[in-house]
Amino acid sequence: MQYVSNSPGTQEQILKAIGAGSFEDLIRNVPKSIRIGRLNIAEGLSELELVRALDETGAVNRNFKHFIPYLGGGCYDHYVPAVVDRLALRGEFITAYTPYQGEASQGTLQSIYEYQTAICELTGMDYSNASMYDGASSLAEAALLALRHTGRRRVILPASLHPEYAEVVRTYLSFVDCQIVTVPWKKGLTDPAEISRAVDADTAAVIVQQPNFFGLLEDAPALAAAAHQAGALLIACVNPVSLGVVAPPGEYGADIAVGEGQPLGNPVSYGGPHFGFFTVQEPLLRRMPGRICGRTVDKQGRTAYVLTLQAREQHIRREKATSNICTNQALCALKGAIYLSLLGPAGLRRLSLLNLDNAHRAFRRLTELPGVTPFSDGPFFNEFAVRIERDPVKLRHNLLKRRVLGPLSLERFYPDMKNTYLVAVTEKRTDSDLEQLCAAVEES
Repeated sequence: MQYVSNSPGTQEQILKAIGAGSFEDLIRNVPKSIRIGRLNIAEGLSELELVRALDETGAVNRNFKHFIPYLGGGCYDHYVPAVVDRLALRGEFITAYTPYQGEASQGTLQSIYEYQTAICELTGMDYSNASMYDGASSLAEAALLALRHTGRRRVILPASLHPEYAEVVRTYLSFVDCQIVTVPWKKGLTDPAEISRAVDADTAAVIVQQPNFFGLLEDAPALAAAAHQAGALLIACVNPVSLGVVAPPGEYGADIAVGEGQPLGNPVSYGGPHFGFFTVQEPLLRRMPGRICGRTVDKQGRTAYVLTLQAREQHIRREKATSNICTNQALCALKGAIYLSLLGPAGLRRLSLLNLDNAHRAFRRLTELPGVTPFSDGPFFNEFAVRIERDPVKLRHNLLKRRVLGPLSLERFYPDMKNTYLVAVTEKRTDSDLEQLCAAVEES
């Protein structure tokens, strides 16, 4: 390898070493539409002036601190107690790399083990791994696991699944010899009878999202029964906060349960980083991707934590590995474990009930307004879809004027769903927040 120093001509030397004729040649695959030719910053600024200019530019952003968010669709504005960051960002956690050397990583390994335990208790499943990148990639890995385990070649995908999650699944499976079958929704819900007709002897798995993309609660036990009757696995993709009031996937027979961990103590933070959780029932343990931490004893009989069942490609399994995922979102998962420990079962139930109550209050208030009608009459948790018969441009203008972000336009995902919006309501939304939303709709 050729090394170059930070001296005049260094850029040219680097370009030459990697075989690029120019910097433009190096970035030719980056679309010009997203490139910034030059930052709009005056030349010759002092450090003080530069920081002030950047602060002023940053203040233009419409973020969740200064605006009222009713955006959801996978990321949610929950309250994160200050102690979560105070503990998770301690030096021994934030600077830790990877716990390959067990004797020097007992603290990190124990935190992973405690995380796995909390996630298993939350979902009602037997085993959890140390976390994944996010909810979407967790779901795609679950589909791959089902294909490997069953030897079958079909995956049933409900149309009520988050469209971006569905795209990630299709991407992961695009070079796998399998067929993805999409079952349409009726009034936003998956019909178990349609699933029964779709599954056959070659179906590896049926996927269900609970609550689904429209915030609606699916008939998960019926979907599980339809999958199992054909010998297929049920993969449940769940919102962890909902599990304070909604039956956990382990209760209705899910074989694999995954989801996005962001609601557990992690800020939305422009869409990441977050973490995905991944759990299985015991028969699938040895096929689970990623890291798993186990508890054992050393030769003096003292409790010890280790990485175990490492069926990953950079270890001895190589081409026989269950997955090529090489890491986990340990710091974000640690925040999730701290958050769940702070709440406990009673606190999580109270949090879920607050979300449920706030969302239903918002639903009632909005649908009292002229021109606002429900998308579905199905049960929902903290998210719901409504049709708002208003000029979209004027509505957006009035929402921003009242410092409201969202709700999410579903036309972005479904071109035929004009004037239909997904409204996410968490425990943070107050009566005053709701009045701002309703006033913006009334003025439009």
